[in-house]
Amino acid sequence: MRWALVKVCLAVTAMVVIAFAVPLGLVIKEMARDRAFSDAERQAATIGPTLTITTDRGELTRAVLSTEPGGRGRLAVHVPEAGTDGSTLEIGTRRATREDLETVGASGRASIADVPGGSVLLQPTALGSGGIAVVEVFVADHDVSHGVGTAWLVLAGVGIALIVGSVAVADRLGVRMVQPARSLAGAAQDLGEGRLGTRVPEEGPTELRSAAVAFNSMADQVVQLLANERELAADLSHRLRTPLTVLRLNAASLGESAAAEQTRAAVEQLEHEVDTIIRTAREQRPQTQGGQPGAGCDASEVIRERMGFWSALAEDEGRTVRLAGVDRTVRIPVARPELAAALDALLGNVFRHTPEGTAFAVDVHHSGDAVLVLVSDAGPGIPDPDSALARGASGRNGARGGVGSTGLGLDIVRRVAESTGGDLRIGRSVLGGTEVRIWIGLDGPAEPARRGHRVGRRSGRRGPRGGRGRNAEPRRTPGAGPDQRAQS
Repeated sequence: MRWALVKVCLAVTAMVVIAFAVPLGLVIKEMARDRAFSDAERQAATIGPTLTITTDRGELTRAVLSTEPGGRGRLAVHVPEAGTDGSTLEIGTRRATREDLETVGASGRASIADVPGGSVLLQPTALGSGGIAVVEVFVADHDVSHGVGTAWLVLAGVGIALIVGSVAVADRLGVRMVQPARSLAGAAQDLGEGRLGTRVPEEGPTELRSAAVAFNSMADQVVQLLANERELAADLSHRLRTPLTVLRLNAASLGESAAAEQTRAAVEQLEHEVDTIIRTAREQRPQTQGGQPGAGCDASEVIRERMGFWSALAEDEGRTVRLAGVDRTVRIPVARPELAAALDALLGNVFRHTPEGTAFAVDVHHSGDAVLVLVSDAGPGIPDPDSALARGASGRNGARGGVGSTGLGLDIVRRVAESTGGDLRIGRSVLGGTEVRIWIGLDGPAEPARRGHRVGRRSGRRGPRGGRGRNAEPRRTPGAGPDQRAQS
């Protein structure tokens, strides 16, 4: 907008300057010519009184030489001699042709004729004897254009000054309009990136001030809505404390068996997660901290730990488990609790939405600038990956039903991946069922986290056949490990 305004003002001012300066320059040139020949007429008139008194050569010569153009050789007098047949007495240097002189003498009217180096003014003057003498005044070209060049330079300078001044004014006006618009755009981007304290100065043109007022009002409402949601999340989480207390008491009475220890550990972990949710909501910070500076973990270690827990449950249900690619350290910019929660969400979906005895596998691949975590199973697959990735889709047609499903499992995984600049994709696995691929970037996010998601399929394979939604929590709540998070 700024440069467009400058260009428009430049074009308009240039056209105005040209429209006025060019005609004015031509008028100045014509005025200079008129001035030069007016001076020549005045100089020619100074010889008139002498010609009316005498036609003596000596007297006329002295009269011609006493004038300024005569002294410079620019004035001549042509007097017809009485009693002769067309002879003429010439005093001074003649430049005009005889034809021009005869024409002026015969007509009795002044004339201007072009000669080498300039022009001559031929002025007829009546003699005392009744004849017509012609006074010739030479006007050089530089006398005709004297002062024209300077006047044109002045006009050009004034025109350039007007153009520069108009461009400067247009630029200042453009800045006054563009700067508030840039501030508004920057504030909108900052607000979108989570800096909720961003506000816009209410300045600039009326329209932009109104937009700034509306933006600030919107930002205040967003902050208020988020505060209300945090309080609601904290309150709802706090209501879980009562049933958790009952579970703790019941778990204490189960004895000392391995199952009892596992149940008590699960209840303890659940209480820890509830406390974390409440603190996170109260502290007003994002729950997912994967891509922030200082956060990171060894993906291989976390995957081995979580697979150690889920393998015990898989053994109870007769599932074959395969784990590959975790034999070396793989550092990723994701906090340990976040990665554990993402894995638990995916593995919990496998247990919830595939029949008992269905095999599954977890593979980790390191590609230099990213880490791929593949969770695949031999189940029936997912008929609609787009719906499965939609936040809140519960997948209630699972093999074992979807009671209690919230549809947030895959959304948790997606947000963890996108916090590092990666993504989440669903395709067909080599086992015949579903493959969920988590792409975790090692260089951090290249742009603010996107709110959408991408769905992909393995090259050379068709989309999944049959199956059910996978955005649901596991049928059982695992209870081991301090990093365990609530599923789906």
